[in-house]
Amino acid sequence: MSDAVLTAKAGHVLTITINRPDKRNAMNAGVIAGIAAGWRTAQEDPEVRVIVLTGAGDKAFCAGADLGGGQGAFQDFSRPNSDYADLLRLTQNATKPSIARVNGTCMAGGMGLLCMTDMAVAAEDVVFGLPEVKVGVFPMQVLSLLQLTVPRRLVAEWCLTGEPFTAAEAKAAGLINHVAPAGELDAKVDWLIGRIIDKSPAAIRRGKYAMRAIHAMSFDEAIAYTEGQIMLTAATEDAKEGIRAFQDKRKPVWTGR
Repeated sequence: MSDAVLTAKAGHVLTITINRPDKRNAMNAGVIAGIAAGWRTAQEDPEVRVIVLTGAGDKAFCAGADLGGGQGAFQDFSRPNSDYADLLRLTQNATKPSIARVNGTCMAGGMGLLCMTDMAVAAEDVVFGLPEVKVGVFPMQVLSLLQLTVPRRLVAEWCLTGEPFTAAEAKAAGLINHVAPAGELDAKVDWLIGRIIDKSPAAIRRGKYAMRAIHAMSFDEAIAYTEGQIMLTAATEDAKEGIRAFQDKRKPVWTGR
């Protein structure tokens, strides 16, 4: 993993930090590869229960792609898929919950990084935007997740005008979960983490898998699928421990199995 992305594990949390503050944490090939490597590390580590994605410094979460070398600087157009798209695919198929700690400006491709996480907490002074139309392109790959996250008319306004919007507007749209003063951002992220890591890792893992699977299903398909999933979830060691702990009036001890 390059210095463009740092990872740090503390307890049950793996934090992935885009480490290019002098470039407003803009993405290049190293950043994309580093985030993907961090996600894989978290998935493979049984001790990790939550992934946190953030940017170094207090100015930017991610300002989008680094266009210093041209807009195709880190793409090989002979390939049918891009590394950025593959990163979005990887995160959507992951089964551990993720939180975006939005510490500063979140623009363009950075919006895709935000949308690929399960939850998000932003500092109240953060500015968001999809300014691609101002430079003659469009947030194509971001759309794949953005349109699943916020109402269609807002997607249209943000993408077609390219104008920035505030953290308060982002929260009202459902793009982020919580807004906090910059000095209280970490406390709010920690609060959200705490509400996850004391729950069953097995239930969360199976739940995320099911949420992903049924997203594009009809009601009849989804209810048939989840009928089987509830029985499988009930058969896990965590489910049995949860019931025993409830009956014994004690806190459960999760194994994640």
